[in-house]
Amino acid sequence: MLRNPVGLSYAVVALLAAMVAADAGLFAAALDVRLLMAGDLNDHPDPAGFAHLGVDVVAVLQVLIQLALSVVFIIWFFRVRKNAGVFAPDLHRGGPGWAIGAWFVPIANLWWPRSVAAGVWRASRRDPYGDGKGEGESLAVLNWWWVFWVLTDNGSLFATAVYDDADTVEEFAVGSGFLMGAAVLDIVAALLAILFVRRLTSMQHAKATGMIPAA
Repeated sequence: MLRNPVGLSYAVVALLAAMVAADAGLFAAALDVRLLMAGDLNDHPDPAGFAHLGVDVVAVLQVLIQLALSVVFIIWFFRVRKNAGVFAPDLHRGGPGWAIGAWFVPIANLWWPRSVAAGVWRASRRDPYGDGKGEGESLAVLNWWWVFWVLTDNGSLFATAVYDDADTVEEFAVGSGFLMGAAVLDIVAALLAILFVRRLTSMQHAKATGMIPAA
């Protein structure tokens, strides 16, 4: 049974846009720390606490957005996977439940969700068994989003660890630089995710409304 993913896609895109805004806030907060560290904070009574304040506020906001985004994205992903099983049931490995479970398997979650997404993408094309050369049907958007998602997922953990372990002015300067880089990576990943979600939703909507054949 087909279910329209359009409404869920709007929620996913809105939360991704909110994450972009939060990332921009993190970049600004980290840049502020970096500029402060370039000044004279040696006489500040609590340089560590002073430096952490702005970054910590944005980090809490990011966590809240990420929690909501993770839930809504997985619900959307499960729905498009179910639809793809109707469009072309033989293009998928495993059942639709892996659209959820694949994200939670250690190590394998570095490639398994992408494999699920590729099957969904192919099944949602005008011709699921074609060469994928139709307009907007290339896997390039999916592939680039996945590359940046893996980079930002691991890069953010590394940058946060470096920053949280900082004790000196020099270490805070280095850590804030890593946070800025992680924020940029996350912005790119989020923008690519928006393109992926919008395009896949559009492809499925076209099939579900009878504009093109299901197979």
